[in-house]
Amino acid sequence: MSASVNYIALKSIVRKECTRFLRIWVQTLVPPAITTTLYFVIFGGLIGSRVGEMGGVSYMDYIVPGLIMMSVITSSYSNVASSFFSAKFQRNIEELLVAPVPNYIIVLGYVIGGMCRGLLVGCVVTLVAFLFSDLHFHHVGILVVVILLTAMLFALGGMFNALFAKTFDDVSIIPTFVLTPLTYLGGVFYSISLLPEVWQWVSKLNPIVYMVNTFRYGFLGISDIPVAPSIAMLIAMTIVLFMVILNMLKRGVGIRS
Repeated sequence: MSASVNYIALKSIVRKECTRFLRIWVQTLVPPAITTTLYFVIFGGLIGSRVGEMGGVSYMDYIVPGLIMMSVITSSYSNVASSFFSAKFQRNIEELLVAPVPNYIIVLGYVIGGMCRGLLVGCVVTLVAFLFSDLHFHHVGILVVVILLTAMLFALGGMFNALFAKTFDDVSIIPTFVLTPLTYLGGVFYSISLLPEVWQWVSKLNPIVYMVNTFRYGFLGISDIPVAPSIAMLIAMTIVLFMVILNMLKRGVGIRS
């Protein structure tokens, strides 16, 4: 198949995915802004004034990168998980699978759509953060690389969840019992250096710790984790998960009844 046909297929899937969440923007873009505002008021304003500084910066500034990252992770994941499972449930995924479209185009289409929602929500949350914090950028390149890799990784994670899900309840199990705890324990609201040594070691098993800290370094120039190994780990995880999903689609895992 020619590259132009693949491009048209990819563009069509991405457009469908973006139209899907933009049509209901009140449900997809507004709630993260409201939730983040509450975090800033409660944690940054009320609690932060008592905490003081953390890592050499104000507590309000310290939690901003983590809150942005948390919104990107949640939105990227949920968009692909719900969209791809809905396509399975309504049986219209079969139209894609029988079409002369390579599996990697299907995966990229859904993933780019999830990334678009995650990044758009991240931009909205960043604009809200400007109302509460005097943000500055320490290293723009690292910010861009980390947020793109994180959005891609969790969009792939949403597709992985959707492939195995058999009911709508299955789509919510991973975000509720795995993703949310890992995010809140991922160093969003605290530095892992404050934890006892044993729990610091346990925290380093949480991949979100690396994403949040590397993103924080891009904003503030501080991190509990070395930056270069964190980015390398993100790249490796993204490639591995992409290959796993391609193999699952090839074998029809979660699609063939």
